[in-house]
Amino acid sequence: MSEARQRLGRAAEALVADSLERRGMRIVARNARTSAVRGEIDLIALDGRALVFVEVKALRAGSVSGPERPAIAVGHRKRQRLRLLALAWLRDHDGSLPPHGALRFDVVGLRLDPGGRAIEWEHLREAC
Repeated sequence: MSEARQRLGRAAEALVADSLERRGMRIVARNARTSAVRGEIDLIALDGRALVFVEVKALRAGSVSGPERPAIAVGHRKRQRLRLLALAWLRDHDGSLPPHGALRFDVVGLRLDPGGRAIEWEHLREAC
C-alpha cells in the first residue's frame, strides 16, 4: 500500500473514531492486530454493552477508481476476514476485555475532500 493511501486510511480512521466517541462509544483499540490471523481491525469500540469491530473504507473525492459508495468496497472476503480477526483478537484479549454483551461488525465508508474533510459518510451497522 502506498504511503498516500496509508495516510488517507489513518486520517479516515481518526475521523471515524472521533465521531464514534462523540456519539457515546468508547474506543477500545485502534489498528488491532492478532497473533493468529494476519491483518488488522481498524477500530474496536464499546457501544453500550456491544463490542463493535469497525472496518473503515475511505476514498478521495473525485476518485475515478473504486465503487460509487466507499462502504461497498468492503466485500464478502473482507467481511469474512474481519470476523476471523475479531475471533482471534477476542482469544488474545480474553482476560483484559471490559464487560460486554453482543458482538457487532460495522463498516464505515467515507469520501474525503483534498483537505481531509469527510464529504460523504455511510455507517452500516451490523454489516457482517
